[in-house]
Amino acid sequence: MDAGENEIRVEKPATALRRGWTTGACATAATRAALTALITGAFPDPVEITLPKGERPAFALARESLGETHAMAGIIKDAGDDPDVTHGALVMARVRRLPEGAGIVFKAGAGVGMVTKAGLPIPAGEPAINPVPRQMMTAVVTALCAEHGIAADIEIEISIENGAELALQTWNPRLGILGGLSVLGTTGIVHPFSCSAWIHSIHRGIDVARAERLPHVLGATGSTSEKTAQAFHELPDIACLDMGDFAGGLLKYLRVHPVERLTIAGGFAKLTKLAQGALDLHSGRSQVDMAWLSDQAESLGADAELMHRILTANTALEALELTHAAGLDLPALIAAKARTVALDTLRGAPVTVDVMVTDRSGKLLAHAR
Repeated sequence: MDAGENEIRVEKPATALRRGWTTGACATAATRAALTALITGAFPDPVEITLPKGERPAFALARESLGETHAMAGIIKDAGDDPDVTHGALVMARVRRLPEGAGIVFKAGAGVGMVTKAGLPIPAGEPAINPVPRQMMTAVVTALCAEHGIAADIEIEISIENGAELALQTWNPRLGILGGLSVLGTTGIVHPFSCSAWIHSIHRGIDVARAERLPHVLGATGSTSEKTAQAFHELPDIACLDMGDFAGGLLKYLRVHPVERLTIAGGFAKLTKLAQGALDLHSGRSQVDMAWLSDQAESLGADAELMHRILTANTALEALELTHAAGLDLPALIAAKARTVALDTLRGAPVTVDVMVTDRSGKLLAHAR
């Protein structure tokens, strides 16, 4: 998915760089507190969790309730200085024991949306709780149940107070996520959005790479594509520039301060926007053009029916899946066109460019070089 779930549809201003916590981190902490209380009768407050990169933040409880068969804990989300629509929202987890063999089941409570369209990381008919938050909550429940010698047959119901109203300010309704917000996050941490500060950090990364005489740098749109490309090229951490959405900021600086070789890596949707000519890949300032994608598919041999299905697709991911099923290598075309845009932006600077397109799991879909 490209357009950001829970993302306010306005330009995000530069702000002070105080980081915060994702909805997924808050839901995980609330789940840990509620399940601990259900098992032991006491709520841990503050409650500590381990984030995917090993950090261990603690969260204060804003609400708690304990019954004979269930427990609920709530945490106020602090998004730091990022203008996140969910900043200050009460994120609640209600847990209850399920029959033996049921496993861990996720449920959307009030204010959490349901997925109704294809093309998202969660299939239609499921609560809009994204994969990494699910993994985090699953790990917490599994560990707690093992510690207390009980089976991990637990229902986790996540709610967000006023989430249905807040969701109307986001991309969720357009994406077919109905009834509320999404539970998001890949690292558990919200990094505040400051265009100038982020681009400045890219420039400094290039300066360091040049000072170290590195022959090859990597700019990735996210951590998954970065990991894949870094491993593929066997690059040191210092070669990895935190490009994010700012392809233009990276390329324009390299135009004047070249490094011998540049790899650009990213997901299909982000690199589709680069292939279209967009240099700012943030969903608030550029969008995947489905008509353009449909035309690219036609150039690969798509028939009229497939072109129409792409034109009316919900997301770039859905368009990718449609072309893949038809045996069309759309990622290779996108990688090649993204590489052309990058080279055009460099305006003849002595930088060799390759572009890698990955899927959400980090699998390499295409490599243009």
